[in-house]
Amino acid sequence: MLHTVSMKENHLFRRLYSKGKSAATANLAVYVRRNGRKQNRLGFTVGTKVGKAVRRNKVRRRLREAYRTHEDRMVPGWDVVVVARVRSAFAPYRELERDLLRLLDKLGVCQKREKGT
Repeated sequence: MLHTVSMKENHLFRRLYSKGKSAATANLAVYVRRNGRKQNRLGFTVGTKVGKAVRRNKVRRRLREAYRTHEDRMVPGWDVVVVARVRSAFAPYRELERDLLRLLDKLGVCQKREKGT
């Protein structure tokens, strides 16, 4: 990912949960907060209720790819945490991608696309 770094520190996740904005669908919950940097920081949370390690990693890979393919639409300077819910383990990739983009757009992280592009 070109303009995004991975967020791994627990205190960053906790601060985002408590002070950030959030939106959710049946498959995902997304938390965002401005970070004052020139790049985005992205983190994923996939709990054990989603399934065993293989299934959790598959969900994480799908979400990371959905973000990566649309990274050029993201406004820089945000911390983003994507929380996968149990239903995400059984959702097709296109549904996860659609939900992620819809939530990021709702929270103001995605730039609007111009008509015709």
